[in-house]
Amino acid sequence: MKRKLAIACDHGGYSLKEAIKARFGDVEWLDLGADSAESVDYPEYGRKLAEAIASGEAEQGIVICGTGIGISIAANRNKAVRAALCTDVTMARLTRAHNDANVLALGARIIGEEVAFDIVEAFLNTEFEGGRHQRRVEKLKS
Repeated sequence: MKRKLAIACDHGGYSLKEAIKARFGDVEWLDLGADSAESVDYPEYGRKLAEAIASGEAEQGIVICGTGIGISIAANRNKAVRAALCTDVTMARLTRAHNDANVLALGARIIGEEVAFDIVEAFLNTEFEGGRHQRRVEKLKS
């Protein structure tokens, strides 16, 4: 059974979103847009992805905009989301292991495609460690 992830972006992240979907064909993608590089507003797409996480349509997701900052702020407005902006593999690994992040945020204008692929790989393949980190993650839910 394929792993299901939601993915959303604004116009600045469109090309990287499509590249990630093509590279990770073993994932069932719930693509929430944007559907082109035509200018759109990132808060709409951060919200769409957050709603998909909150409703259980997907357990994890990826959001992408030019810097990753705006769309991560938008996604994090939903209490069900723990979105982390990552610019390298170590950040991706640690945000899963220590923070149980369920959404990866990427900045398409900040990192290259190959680095993004490595970050996604680390995010998808790192488990939450629990233990001492569990109580901290629980505090984020209140």
